[in-house]
Amino acid sequence: MTLRPLGDKVVVKPSEAEEKSAGGIILPDNAKQKPQEGEVIAIGNGRLLDNGERHKMTVKVGDRVVYSKYGGTEFKLDGDTVVILDEDQIYAVKA
Repeated sequence: MTLRPLGDKVVVKPSEAEEKSAGGIILPDNAKQKPQEGEVIAIGNGRLLDNGERHKMTVKVGDRVVYSKYGGTEFKLDGDTVVILDEDQIYAVKA
């Protein structure tokens, strides 16, 4: 299934949660931290400005991004968990 977000929405596939701690301890599912980064898989066409123009999106499909820990809405898309966010909930693009 393809997904076309509206306005300034961005769909991100979160990175996998770490299986081990920094000290090498294997973490159970309930102890894993919620990922805050992932790959952009779809973007909207930009926020509509008061003058009728569209604000250009600053991220593009394929970018690795860091986003708000509690932002967005999670849902299943073709069996994968994805997050849909407002563009302003994305804090950085990884170089």
